[in-house]
Amino acid sequence: MTAAARSLTDGIALPTYADVETAAKRIAGVAHRTPALTSRTANERTGANLVFKAENLQRMGAFKFRGAFNAISALSPDQKRAGVVTFSSGNHAQAIALSGKLIGVPTVILMPQDAPAAKVAATRGYGAEVVLFDRYSQDRDALGRELAQSRGLTLIPPYDHPDVIAGQGTATRELIEEAGPLDMLLVPLGGGGLISGALLAAKALNPGCKVYGVEPEAGNDGQQSLRKGEIVRIDVPKTIADGAQTAFLGNYTFPIIRDLVEDIVTVPDAALIAAMRFFAERMKLVVEPTGCLAAAAAFTGAVPVEGKRVGVIISGGNVDLASFARFVGEGA
Repeated sequence: MTAAARSLTDGIALPTYADVETAAKRIAGVAHRTPALTSRTANERTGANLVFKAENLQRMGAFKFRGAFNAISALSPDQKRAGVVTFSSGNHAQAIALSGKLIGVPTVILMPQDAPAAKVAATRGYGAEVVLFDRYSQDRDALGRELAQSRGLTLIPPYDHPDVIAGQGTATRELIEEAGPLDMLLVPLGGGGLISGALLAAKALNPGCKVYGVEPEAGNDGQQSLRKGEIVRIDVPKTIADGAQTAFLGNYTFPIIRDLVEDIVTVPDAALIAAMRFFAERMKLVVEPTGCLAAAAAFTGAVPVEGKRVGVIISGGNVDLASFARFVGEGA
């Protein structure tokens, strides 16, 4: 499969790089064009030339704003008036809430009871109605569909949606435009929306770039799925990377990942804590655990990067201060 031409895979029409271009036009002037940062210390540590795409500096603190704003913008006038519903551990929740506020669309967000307090508060602060659920005993997909049907809302899931995927691809599009050709791109992997968009953009703009997904060690459903050639479902993983506590890839994201990714690797939570401390000490950045996945793969050698020019996506910075202090203190 190429990233340029729309294809029917597994019976569905997958998004393409043309959709990423459309998304870039929709979000222009609304989403931040986040900086591409470098660190001499990071380069010395890895023997590589690393370029960090700082999506922790995106509106609402994560890349998720791109896909959410694109997806809501693409709705019909009737759909916008009725409102949208989604489910999320935090970043997509905030992204949908803020996008809805900016566009004037009512939003209802299903959030797990154990979601970081800062993310729940921020979501409510953007004007969304928050409905809490138990992620370990309740099916968020089913709850979301029930709410959509009962209230006449449009369901925009956090990753398995063509317009969400296309919006997330704009981050990689910007990175390659600013940094130039890359040998590798390392991308955090939860449900697969970010890396699916990254794959579409990278393969269109920088065909020789090898793209790697990085999951928390406790939640390697993507890695298992890639090895098996089909979507593997696992129990909700227990990891500090709450944005990657997904149990399975999506029907849109899996075919793109399967056909275009170089490999999927994992890193332990301890490596995420070490990366958080590095970002805070050396680059003066607040990065949440999930946002550290790609960097941790470079720092630990989970992906061999020595001698390569490597893009590293920092996916978000939404971590409450108490947890941030605790994690960074643990790395001391």
